[in-house]
Amino acid sequence: MFKKRLILVSLAILIMVSFISYINGGVNAASKKYVMNLSTQLNESDPLVKGFKQLKKNVEEKTDGNLIIQIFPSAQLGSDEDMIEQTRMGVNVALLTDGGRMANYVQNIGIIGMPYLVNNYEEIEKLVNTNLFHEWEDQLANEHGIKVLAFNWYHGPRHFLTNKPIMKPEDLIGIRVRTPGAPVWQESIKALGATPVALGWTEVYTAMQQKVIDGAEAQHLATYTSRLYEVIKYIDKTAHIHLINGIVVGTKWFNSLPSEYQEILIQEANTVGRETALNVIKVADDYEKKMIEAGMEVIESDVDAFKDAAEQAYEVLGFKEVKQKVLEQMNN
Repeated sequence: MFKKRLILVSLAILIMVSFISYINGGVNAASKKYVMNLSTQLNESDPLVKGFKQLKKNVEEKTDGNLIIQIFPSAQLGSDEDMIEQTRMGVNVALLTDGGRMANYVQNIGIIGMPYLVNNYEEIEKLVNTNLFHEWEDQLANEHGIKVLAFNWYHGPRHFLTNKPIMKPEDLIGIRVRTPGAPVWQESIKALGATPVALGWTEVYTAMQQKVIDGAEAQHLATYTSRLYEVIKYIDKTAHIHLINGIVVGTKWFNSLPSEYQEILIQEANTVGRETALNVIKVADDYEKKMIEAGMEVIESDVDAFKDAAEQAYEVLGFKEVKQKVLEQMNN
């Protein structure tokens, strides 16, 4: 009985020590190693997760294995909202996030998820390197405890997915389209003509089968891997939103790293982000071909008409002046 109790006490102490190490920034005091747990909702097969693995390799090599990155796909660590709060508390967690979620802290950064702000990845790179964007990053770090490592991780342009061809905004009237629940998404899709319906992405396939919704809007990587080509006929190529993602950590944990590790982490996050984006573009083209082979049809929609309609969302959300400032800085 005594031995059994001794084992249980020893186990409890071990767990407690591990937990203390975790909440103190993932530092292994004995070996002076740092650990960053990278969380994402994306599954193992996604090209961005492949990019995370390259980031892990590069960072660990350049820090002689002293900054370790552990990758947790498929929301293994929890929801993005939970992860953001943990980063702010100083836990050694990083996550892939978007402008919509960061807008909960710095409102104007939400504009990066607005329709037709950018037209391609090259313009995304200009956007995230403007002085204005850097000001938003500083606000996140200094006022909210969120440090941006890189915001150039790209998941491709989003298109409407429907069972009738969509050429212009008027064709979307009365069409119930699944969107994320954030106001930026809801107002944008409404401005483009559709009726937004907030649903979790994993619910889209069944919701289409049961006619709860009439369509969705998504980038090819999500459309193909969710097998929506089995329940949706048309890809309406509007490219209304280019999905820009960023990797963020907590300012408190980031500041606990040696300065050379901080530089390596930021540099590699940006370098691998760009390499991964170029791969995403290639993979998206391959997926489109496969979806056509599976029976989907591509509709070349009137993009100019959709761009005109999108201006209403900027008015409603108060982003018109911010958009003008962003475009001016991008073009300088």
